[in-house]
Amino acid sequence: MTGTPQPDTKLPALIAFGMMFLGLVIGLAMGVTHGSIAGGIIAALGVIPACVGLFKGIQQPTQTTLGISILALLGCLGVGGILIVLRVIDMIRS
Repeated sequence: MTGTPQPDTKLPALIAFGMMFLGLVIGLAMGVTHGSIAGGIIAALGVIPACVGLFKGIQQPTQTTLGISILALLGCLGVGGILIVLRVIDMIRS
């Protein structure tokens, strides 16, 4: 059964990118080599809207929403992980 296609929305992926950049800004405010637990968590929480975008992208006839959501998902996980690891390393060093 095929249903009526929904309009292609990239809003969840844009929200995920926004959370990733917000976490990155918070991490950079703490210092490039110091990282930030809060910034890492905010960036990592961007995975939630990215997964919503993945779900919506799978249902679309075109793959652009799916591709952008995958990039947002990987970016959020990468930035969040790097910021948290840098902060843990900085805590161990000092």
